[in-house]
Amino acid sequence: MKLKLERPIIFFDLETTGVNVVRDRIVEISMLKVLPDGSEEVKTRRINPEMPIPPEASAIHHITDDDVKDCPTFRQIARSLKAFMEGCDFGGFNSNRFDLPLLVEEFFRVGVEVDFSQARFIDVQNIFHKREERTLVAAYRFYCDKDLTDAHAAEADTRATYEVLLGQLERYSDLANDVESLAEYSLRNKTADYAGRIGFDEAGHEIFMFGKYKGQRVEEVFRREPSYFEWMMNGDFTRHTKSVIEKIKERIK
Repeated sequence: MKLKLERPIIFFDLETTGVNVVRDRIVEISMLKVLPDGSEEVKTRRINPEMPIPPEASAIHHITDDDVKDCPTFRQIARSLKAFMEGCDFGGFNSNRFDLPLLVEEFFRVGVEVDFSQARFIDVQNIFHKREERTLVAAYRFYCDKDLTDAHAAEADTRATYEVLLGQLERYSDLANDVESLAEYSLRNKTADYAGRIGFDEAGHEIFMFGKYKGQRVEEVFRREPSYFEWMMNGDFTRHTKSVIEKIKERIK
């Protein structure tokens, strides 16, 4: 099975200091770029997160403070990462909910602007959950008939995710072999921000996806309660989420 591509797609996986998209940092990133001709390029980098790696995180991915103390920071490699990613679509396992928003947050944090608005995102986990309801280890065994012996190593997880997608295409004849259809199928909800805090209603208006105003239009809430905008700008939200609500605020002035 060969994935039908119009442009390169990057399958990627992050190992991090934790699971908080706003506060945690990347300690390892692995990217498998697949080109339309089927050729591949792999880049795996360990990153100094500039903060201690909690023992519970190290217990999962086996990366310690000593392992990354001499590695570059995200700021030092951000522009080269951006160049490698430009013009690509993306694939991952639970990437739409975690890896992608955390990666974008890292770029925002160091002042490197990235524009993924034209990219399509395939979340292989969402396809798997819609079909089988399992984890990556089980998905790899189910679709590829292999054991994922090096789980939670970024490069192993990245390649396993790519192989699982190919296995899904082999197994499900009704699953279209093109990136746009796969991205649409693996999408849970269309959102305005990568962290999924701001979504859209049926008319295409931005709505809150959380909290006391969940389901209500952002513009209407900001008009009647301007302090809610200030609360969000000072709150524990990603920089990308804040940039989205700033644009909405500017639009209604």
